Amino acid sequence: MTDQPDITARLATALREARRARGLSLDAVAKLSGVSRSMVSQIERGESSPTVATLWNLTRALQVDFAGLLDAPAPPAIEVVRAAAAPTIAGRGTGVTIRILSPPETAGSHEVYDLDFAPGGRLVSEAHGPGWREHLTVIAGSLHVASGDAAELLHPGDTARYPADRPHRIESTGGPARALLIVQGA
Repeated sequence: MTDQPDITARLATALREARRARGLSLDAVAKLSGVSRSMVSQIERGESSPTVATLWNLTRALQVDFAGLLDAPAPPAIEVVRAAAAPTIAGRGTGVTIRILSPPETAGSHEVYDLDFAPGGRLVSEAHGPGWREHLTVIAGSLHVASGDAAELLHPGDTARYPADRPHRIESTGGPARALLIVQGA
C-alpha cells in the first residue's frame, strides 16, 4: 500500500505540473476552481491533502483526468544523461576512468561503458559468468586486449569481440586511449 507522504507528494507534483503546462498562475487556478489561492499553494507544496471535493474542483479547472491524476507519468520520449551526471566505477583498473552508459536495470545482461585510459592505463578483469562476451571498440589511441591466451592490438575504429568468461584485460599501449565496451551476459 502506498503511504500518505508519497501520495501527497505525487499529487502536489501532478497538480503543479498541470497548472504550469496550461500557463496558469495560482490566482487563475483559484478563480477557476473556487479553491483559495493559499490552499492551492499549500497543496502544490505538499503541505496539505485536499478533500475529494477540493481535488475534483482543481482537476476540473485544470482539465486533467481525476482518475488518472496519480498514475505514473509516461517516461520521456528521449532520456538524456548528461556527461557530468553519468555514474563511474572506481577501483576497477589502474589509470582508467570507467563511465557507465547503460541504464541500471540492464546490469548483468547488457552493459555499456565509456573507457578513458591514461598512458599506461589498464583494466584487468576476472572471468565473468559462463557465456559472457565483451565487444570493445577503440575510439582513440591504441589498446592491447587479451582474453585467456589470445591477444590483439587494436587501433581507432577497430572492434574486438571476445569471451569474457575467462580472465581478460585491456591495456593502453603507451599513450592515452578511449574506447566503448559492451558487456553481454549469457
